[in-house]
Amino acid sequence: MRDTLLIAFFAFLGAVTAGVLGAGVLRMIRRWSLTAHLAVVVGVAVGAMLAGTLAVAQAMFLSSHDLHVVTTVVAMAAVVSLGTALLLGRWVVGRSRALALAARSFGDGGDFTSPDGPATAELAALSRELEETSRRLAESRDRERALESSRRELVAWISHDLRTPLAGLRAMSEALEDGVAAEPQRYLRQMRTEVERLDVMVGDLFELSRIHAGALALSPSRISVYDLVGDALAGAAPLAREHGVRLVGDQVDAVPVEVDGKEMSRVLGNLLVNAIRRTPADGTVAVTAERRPDGVVVSVTDGCGGIPEADLPRVFDTGWRGSDARTPPAGAGLGLAIVRGIVEAHQGRAAVRNVSGGCRFEVTLPTTRT
Repeated sequence: MRDTLLIAFFAFLGAVTAGVLGAGVLRMIRRWSLTAHLAVVVGVAVGAMLAGTLAVAQAMFLSSHDLHVVTTVVAMAAVVSLGTALLLGRWVVGRSRALALAARSFGDGGDFTSPDGPATAELAALSRELEETSRRLAESRDRERALESSRRELVAWISHDLRTPLAGLRAMSEALEDGVAAEPQRYLRQMRTEVERLDVMVGDLFELSRIHAGALALSPSRISVYDLVGDALAGAAPLAREHGVRLVGDQVDAVPVEVDGKEMSRVLGNLLVNAIRRTPADGTVAVTAERRPDGVVVSVTDGCGGIPEADLPRVFDTGWRGSDARTPPAGAGLGLAIVRGIVEAHQGRAAVRNVSGGCRFEVTLPTTRT
C-alpha cells in the first residue's frame, strides 16, 4: 500500500510539472490557431504520462527494461494522438473559416447561409444564431426601406397640402390688401378655414413626431368604453350631418378600460372622421365595442366600398392615403398612423379588414385588471 501511494505521488508530481509547463505554453500561444492549441493539449497529456513514468523510474520502482518499454508505448501513443489532434484542428479551423466567410455577407447587405457539411455542436449552434440574426436584419432592412419610402411620400404630400392653403391665403390677403375683394367677410371666413386646416396638419405632425420619438406621455385612468364612444359620436355628429351620413352606436358594451381618455378620444375621433369622409351620402358608420378573450375590441365600420387588398397592409403607414383621397379634405394621411401609434402605446393593436360594402377598423385594448 505504501509503494502504491509513493508511485501515485511521484506520478502526480510529474503530471503537475507537465501541466504547469503546458499552461505556460498555452498562455504564450493564446492568439494562435486552434490546431496549435490542440497539439499542446496532446503534448501535455503525453508529457504528463512520460514525466510521471520517469519520476517513478527514478524512485527505483521501474527497471530499465520496463522504462524502455513504457517509453516506447508512450512515444507511439504520442504520434497517433498528435496526428489525430492535427486532423481535428484542421477540420475545425476549416469549418470556422467557412463560417467566417459566410458571415461576411452581413457586411454586404446579404443574407447568411450556413456552410454545407457537418459541424461540431458549438459551431452548429453558432450557425443557427447567425441565421436567426440574418433573418432579423433582413426584416429590419425591409422595415427601414418601408419607413424611408413612407417618409418620402409624407414629405411630398405635406409639401403639396401645405402649398395649396398657403397659396390661397396669399391670394386672398393680396386681394384684401389691394381692395379688390368683392366680399371681404367671405374672404376672411375662408382664410380662417384655411388657417384651421393648417393648424390641424401641424398638430398631427407634432403628435406623430412625439409618437415616433417615444415621447408620448400617457395618463391612464379607468374609463368606460361606453362613455368614450358616446363622446366620440357626439363630436363627429356635425361632420356626419354635413356629409349626410348616419352614425350608429347601439352595440357598445359598458366595459371598463385603463386608457388615457384624451388620447383614446383622438383615436376614435380620427377613425370616425376617416369613416365619415369615405362613406357616401345616406350611408352608415357603425361603432361597436365588446369584450373578447384577447381584450376589449372597439370597431368602426364604414361604407367606403372596401380597400384594395394590396393596400390593406399600408393603411396605417405614415402618409398613406388611398388613390381617391389625395385631395382636401382628406388631410395629410397622418390620422391612421396616429391611431396605430396611440393604440400601440397602450399595449394594444389596430387592424383593418374589408367587410360587405366597406371596411372595418378594429382597436383592441388590454382588458382592465379587476
